[in-house]
Amino acid sequence: MDTYDVRSPEQPAAASPVPYAPSGQTPALDALLPDAIALAAENLGVKKASYDTATLFVLAILAGAFIALGGMIATVVMSGAEGMMPFGVTKLLGGLVFSLGLVLVIVGGAQLFTGDALMVMAWASGRLTARQMMRVWTLVWIGNFVGALGTALLVFLSGQYGFGHGAVGAQAMYIATAKSGLPTGQAFFLGILCNVLVCLAVWLALGARSVTDKILAITLPVSAFVAAGFEHCVANMYFIPLGLLIERGAPDAFWADIGHRFPPIDVAHYLVNLAAVTAGNWIGGALLVGAVYWFIYRRPSRRAH
Repeated sequence: MDTYDVRSPEQPAAASPVPYAPSGQTPALDALLPDAIALAAENLGVKKASYDTATLFVLAILAGAFIALGGMIATVVMSGAEGMMPFGVTKLLGGLVFSLGLVLVIVGGAQLFTGDALMVMAWASGRLTARQMMRVWTLVWIGNFVGALGTALLVFLSGQYGFGHGAVGAQAMYIATAKSGLPTGQAFFLGILCNVLVCLAVWLALGARSVTDKILAITLPVSAFVAAGFEHCVANMYFIPLGLLIERGAPDAFWADIGHRFPPIDVAHYLVNLAAVTAGNWIGGALLVGAVYWFIYRRPSRRAH
């Protein structure tokens, strides 16, 4: 995530994890104030729109893979916890480690559809066209799906789902069947709530001045959305395909280990829910976070002061 010098009202400065001060002075380490974060979000949206198609798509594949890795470790952490720990504690632990995904996206560098919802701020300020913005969102969503799906396939082929005498695979199946079976309307509203928290995590990370700051800023909002059971479209691009792969490709020994089978995953309903969650994520991020902060800090009458 780039850091911008907000002394110039509209132009991004050279990227630097910690701003350098003139010789003999202490670098500024305080977090950016919200109005400066709003400008940084706009600048970053403009920068993303300038990426060529190949760069944008590969960065999106990376983000899908990173979120999938967060989902993978969350599945492991929650495996076998039923009856051992309270439901909320189990979900909180899963959320803490799932934060790895967004940490990798922001600190490592990648393009995530849900975070890119904040590009609406640059569009609202007239610095991007709707076509430029839609190009990014479309390419990134597809690339995220490729990265998440590819990671699900790798995890399945590794046989990792059989670890813990099948406990990891059983948890993966529980997650996949629960998410794919949600009523579509519920999935939509859970998606709205999810991306409010994800975009707030990105917003806070934009204000951070160091890698440590960014990680701390990301962890709590992401942990909150996982613990609360909200729906993230890119995470679902990993969880449910992995469940389908296990359902259709796991050997009999795996099912014997866990002692039961799960209800079949309805692929058509999954795809409908994925669309609903995507729409909810867009509303939560673009309208309830990006548009609100644009109105507060970046609307023309506000910028004039």
